[in-house]
Amino acid sequence: MPSVRYDRINEEIKKALSEIIRDMKDPRISPMTTVLLVEATNDLKIAKVRISVYDKSDDVRRETVAQLNRAEGFIARELGKRVDLRRIPTLKFSLDDSIEYAVHISEIINKLQSERKKDETQDDE
Repeated sequence: MPSVRYDRINEEIKKALSEIIRDMKDPRISPMTTVLLVEATNDLKIAKVRISVYDKSDDVRRETVAQLNRAEGFIARELGKRVDLRRIPTLKFSLDDSIEYAVHISEIINKLQSERKKDETQDDE
């Protein structure tokens, strides 16, 4: 069952990356940055890291991901210190908008429900 092993490796990398990003002092990286998913290849050469940045500004979100990609060497060295792997993968950070999308959909649903309740109360009058 090699997939269980790789799932554990991905989870360990995710946990370590979350700590490393939280400890970074770079003001260009949003403090509301979360590592959502890590997908390392089987040979551990590349790891795709899905990042969520909870900020209203698209510029802040894009700049955070760009800065993480620029700091990939530093982050990989820190990862090597914290996780015992035979090979530290090259990290590729990308923005994941799924949380923001879910919040947006939730807001739409709440708005529709409140409009429906308002219509129902007007119909009762």
